[in-house]
Amino acid sequence: MPLTHHVILITGAGGGLGGTAAVALAKAGAHIILLDKNIAKLEATYDAIVAAHGPEPTMYPFDLAGASENDYQELANKLAETYGSLQGLLHSAVEFAAFAPISQVGTKDWGHTLNVNLNAPFLLTRVLLPLLQASDHASVVFTSDSSARLGHAYTGAYGVSKIALEGLAKILAEELESAQKIRVNTLIPGAVDSPLRKRAYPAEDKSKLPTMAALAPAYLYLFGKHSLGVTGQVIDSRTFHL
Repeated sequence: MPLTHHVILITGAGGGLGGTAAVALAKAGAHIILLDKNIAKLEATYDAIVAAHGPEPTMYPFDLAGASENDYQELANKLAETYGSLQGLLHSAVEFAAFAPISQVGTKDWGHTLNVNLNAPFLLTRVLLPLLQASDHASVVFTSDSSARLGHAYTGAYGVSKIALEGLAKILAEELESAQKIRVNTLIPGAVDSPLRKRAYPAEDKSKLPTMAALAPAYLYLFGKHSLGVTGQVIDSRTFHL
């Protein structure tokens, strides 16, 4: 299998796109570290991977928003002790409350959204860089949004976080490009039948949308050999062709 001997950490792995990516990558042979604050959802993804005959994953309950900098470092230390290196990091955890004008966004909601969608990816990537650099090749993938990233009205803190996240990914890609070991890209999932889509557009007919499983080829590409040398790019699943 193409991802045998790959160790990939996925945030938001308890469901939605994170869970979908976890199963797809595990079916390709990767050992997945499942990171989420919801233990019941982690167990569901764990069971789905085992049922798909993927390598037994590792569950790591972790609250991205509530964790301290020391908690992040402790996570990195444990992974270093257990695995020695990482071949992949997928930032799939997301916080979205509702569409609202900036004038109505509370300080608490603003801070929580930025913590999950922007600060957590920064902190996690920073503490895991030594493990990623210990691999011959590694892939870091950030997850953005086809709508919010364009700065549309009422996307609030969610939209701001996605705009900033793409900037973070681009800066990191340029900083790491010369070493030619870690590639950094951003995935645009597009409109798929996901839990986030259901919250954002409750009246939409989801039967007309692609399923989350339709994203599997994009995840396999971004963490597989075909994307070696591809960095600093925004990969839109709606136009993606291997």
